[in-house]
Parts: sequence; C-alpha cells; structure tokens
Amino acid sequence: MYYYLSGQVAHIEPYLAVIDCGGVGYACRTTTYTLSQIKKGEKAKLFTYLSVREDAMELYGFSTQEELKLFQQLISVSGVGAKVAVAILSSSTPSNLAMSIITGDDKALTRAQGVGKRIAQRVILELKDKLAKGQTVSASGESVAGPAIDIIPQNKASEAAAALAVLGYSQQEINAALKGVDVENLPLEQIIKLALKNTVKQ
Repeated sequence: MYYYLSGQVAHIEPYLAVIDCGGVGYACRTTTYTLSQIKKGEKAKLFTYLSVREDAMELYGFSTQEELKLFQQLISVSGVGAKVAVAILSSSTPSNLAMSIITGDDKALTRAQGVGKRIAQRVILELKDKLAKGQTVSASGESVAGPAIDIIPQNKASEAAAALAVLGYSQQEINAALKGVDVENLPLEQIIKLALKNTVKQ
C-alpha cells in the first residue's frame, strides 16, 4: 500500500519514528539502526511495510531498502513476527546480520531481545540457503530469484558475495568490491568488511 514515506521527522522514541507528510503524522515502528540514521526536525525517507492483523494495523519503516528486505525475509520465517524481526534488526547492522545468517552465527542473533537459540537457529535454517542463492523472500514466503552470486569459486568468496547481494549490490559492484581482497586467507567477516569499505570508495 505504501512504498515509502518522505517528510519531516516530527517525533522519535524507542522503536518508533513519526514522519510528517503534508500535515499528517505517520507512526512507523522501526529499528535502532534506522533511528540512528534520522534526526528529529530533519527530512527523512523511510521505506515501509504495512502489517495488517485482525486486531491491529501497524506501519514499519526503514532507512534503506536493504533493511526492509531483511525485515521481510525475517517475518517469512515461521514463528518470527514483526516485533521479533525488529528486535533482530536492532541488534546489528543489515550487513552484519546478513553475514551472521549466512555463516550460521546463532550467537549473534541471540543478542537480540527476546530471541532464544531456537528462534535463531530457525532463522538460519530457513534463510541461510535462500540468502546464499541471492533470493529475496516475500512476506508471503514466496522466493523470488535475486542477483547471481556465483562470482568466484572459493567458498568464502561466494559467501561474502552472497552477503553483499542480499544488501542490494549488483554483480558488477560485488566483483569490484572483492577485487584485491585476500579471500583465501582472511576470515569471512574481514572479507566482507573490506569489501564494504571498497564499495564506499567506488
């Protein structure tokens, strides 16, 4: 229904931002990451997801399309609702979260408030392969093919490429980001961090 909201940030509180669009204040449930990207009194653009239930209708907003996509992927996991997805997204940056899922780091996911080991393992189980294949998961649970990530044959390089693909980078951008990075000897986390730094330089 709403693709994004663009207007002045009228109010901020934990997990909530109110965006004034033409005199109408839209309350958007959101993450600590998105809140760190906006400032009260300044203009902001939030990409939105409308959650409709029998007892409530809530709007969720995110500062980037990448974070919105990860939110939609998380709520496609059985047993993970919107509030849990927001908690998971609030525990890390989108890039680090994608990396944690792809590498099976359930400890990173359990840092989120209200997320136990069972939920963390379920998220990894249901999303790891999809993210590794560069798929985007819709809220209805349908998988839609995303960018190809079979860029470099090495396993760590492919996993790093998958994490970058999830964040919305094109194959050309991923190739450029991984160029010059020691994918054979460096740990996966360091490979992704260096690749992300390279994307900023491009």
